[in-house]
Amino acid sequence: MIKRLFPIFNWLPNYQKEHLNGDVFAGMAVGVMLIPQGMAYAMIAGLPPVYGLYTAIFPQLIYAILGTSRQLAVGPVAMDSLLVASGISILATEGTETYLAFAILLAFFVGALQFLLGVFKMGFITNLLSKPVISGFTSAVAFIIALNQLKDLIGVNLIKSNRSYEIVISAFNNIGKTHLITLAVGVAGIVLIKSLKYWNKKIPGAFIALILGIAAVYGFGLQNMGVSIVQDIPSGLPQFVIPEITLAHFKTLVPLAGTLAVISFIEAYSVGKAMEAKERTYKIVPNQELIALGASNMFGSFFQAFPATAGFSRSAVNYESGAKTPLAGIISAVIVTLTLLFLTPLFYYLPKAILASIIMIAVVNLIEFAYLKYLWRTSKMEFALMLITFLVTFSFGMVQGIVTGVALSILLLLYKAANPHMAVLGRIKGFTEYRNEKRFKDLESWDHLLIVRVDAPFAFVNIQTIKEWISNEALKREGKLNKVIIDAGPVSYIDATGIDGIRELMESLKKKNIELIFSEVIGPVRDAFYRNQLFSEKASEVFFMTTDEAVNYCISQEFKNTHASFAVQVND
Repeated sequence: MIKRLFPIFNWLPNYQKEHLNGDVFAGMAVGVMLIPQGMAYAMIAGLPPVYGLYTAIFPQLIYAILGTSRQLAVGPVAMDSLLVASGISILATEGTETYLAFAILLAFFVGALQFLLGVFKMGFITNLLSKPVISGFTSAVAFIIALNQLKDLIGVNLIKSNRSYEIVISAFNNIGKTHLITLAVGVAGIVLIKSLKYWNKKIPGAFIALILGIAAVYGFGLQNMGVSIVQDIPSGLPQFVIPEITLAHFKTLVPLAGTLAVISFIEAYSVGKAMEAKERTYKIVPNQELIALGASNMFGSFFQAFPATAGFSRSAVNYESGAKTPLAGIISAVIVTLTLLFLTPLFYYLPKAILASIIMIAVVNLIEFAYLKYLWRTSKMEFALMLITFLVTFSFGMVQGIVTGVALSILLLLYKAANPHMAVLGRIKGFTEYRNEKRFKDLESWDHLLIVRVDAPFAFVNIQTIKEWISNEALKREGKLNKVIIDAGPVSYIDATGIDGIRELMESLKKKNIELIFSEVIGPVRDAFYRNQLFSEKASEVFFMTTDEAVNYCISQEFKNTHASFAVQVND
């Protein structure tokens, strides 16, 4: 029980010495990476850079105790930071104490919701968002985040918005005010990070760009030429403060907290599953992950952290650097802690253009160009779903985008359920197997017999479609047809509306002297037929173990009827 609630007791007592080097190296690499990223993501959220470092410490420590993934790197991330900014900017002015208080309180509410979802075993919510919706949403968010960094990249005050067209218009109107030295610093940062990554992925390009950016500003006095710098970053660890919680605060923040709770969990879970698939030495437990992330955010809020989750890029670096256990995350937190205690004065001259370049490089990884091509080849409808989610998110905002994506996913699911695949079957000559007549040639068929397969449950959403399709197929053979066999192997369940629909179908066919027969019906569906007394005939004449048995029965009955008719004619 203790090990299930606190997974640290699974890996820590059995810790292997050969894992230490990988954990230490990975922890240091991610810790170094977290310093510039944390500050950059805090700026996306509309907060002072130091709050990104606060968010990089305590959530990681709590996750190491409660989380089931061995490689997830928890902390501030770009997408959630922009959600924080877009949601709280409506409630308070950026830079004010109220704005800061809302951001920290939001972390508590996000954590509380995630924790409760985990306690009540709601981990299945990962299924609410399909991959096309997530891809469209994250790709749009990547563009929004990148556009929001233009102001620091070109050194011009632009409007901050989660509606991309507003930023584009603002940038277009102010393009003539571009500060060329700032732009040069930012572009140099992008080129340096990309070049180092291309050369060797293990090199902390963002950290090197940060150091060189500080050196350039300090050495050439670029701050005196108009280059914006971070300036003072408070040193020392954050104080323990319990956020002030009121009913009014709850009502104000809970919609945004709910959105963040689900999205950040799906982010972390998807990354965690990817790591699990590569490692294959442990298993991600969705409900425990909710509890771990929830506790991380709640506890983090007591130490002035804003909402955190697992980062795509940091988790990848953690894995590639050799992390085998959550000890790597603890070491990363220690690196950030030491930075806060002793090194913050060194970041006074850090140019904001470098932070902008770090963010832009990071969010490019959110855009899945390969998945776009895959969807186009695989499913045009899901490609359209991804594209619509992208456009709505990009044009109108993130909450509108995710709501649209979920709604369209449900509608697409209902559409597919309401229009299931159905096929007329024929027998392969010389075999007892049956296949779709539209896909296979030279199948055996009989004028008096219609064999159909319905690849869906008999439910309220589709029973009318199923009835009409079978009736239309029967109508094509009117005058010759006397039996319809439904291959019900794919029918996983039948609801009350489905029972009524089958009864109506049976009665309408009986009026035309057509008998309805079933094959390969699974137990629960057959039980539903019996409970509702759907058939008064003998079960052996209605239900057959295999489709071939049903066909042979129908052929023999036809033979008997034909023989009896012939005998009557002879006697006459």
